Amino acid sequence: MTLNVLLKNAGLLLLLIFLQIFLLNNIALTRFGININFYVLLILILPFEIPGWFLLLTAFFLGLSMDMFSDTGGVNAASLLFVAFLRPMLLKILHPRDGYLPDTNPGIYQYGLIWFFKYSFLLVFIHNLLYWLFLKFNFSHFPLTLYKAIISTFLVLILVFLSQFLFGKNTK
Repeated sequence: MTLNVLLKNAGLLLLLIFLQIFLLNNIALTRFGININFYVLLILILPFEIPGWFLLLTAFFLGLSMDMFSDTGGVNAASLLFVAFLRPMLLKILHPRDGYLPDTNPGIYQYGLIWFFKYSFLLVFIHNLLYWLFLKFNFSHFPLTLYKAIISTFLVLILVFLSQFLFGKNTK
């Protein structure tokens, strides 16, 4: 990973922290118990070649930052760490026939809409489900928890796809 890629991703990390804390955490949907955890985008679009330890460290730092500003006591860090742990396994399962291109990031323009939808949906849904389960820490209201995870996933995916269409690199 080059210094340029590292600086670009560090800038994205700071931008996502800022957007989440000052914009998305203050949207009126939080009154209904719906959070738009858009910060998961960073874990989704980090380069394929990122070392596993660096991916986990980035996820922990990002999740801990969200926890400090959201007063959620480790919920964001735990759910994001689990997603970062699952990401390499999911990439192996979803790999294209020809493999991943060197020096690329997961994205719509690089691997297609269907591939990116499967990849992002699975990771975002797992993140949101774990987020709500850890936050409530019981299964007594599981249907409501599942509902919140599905709605949150839908809203996050809208923003993820919007960011891909607006800022993704069209390499084709």
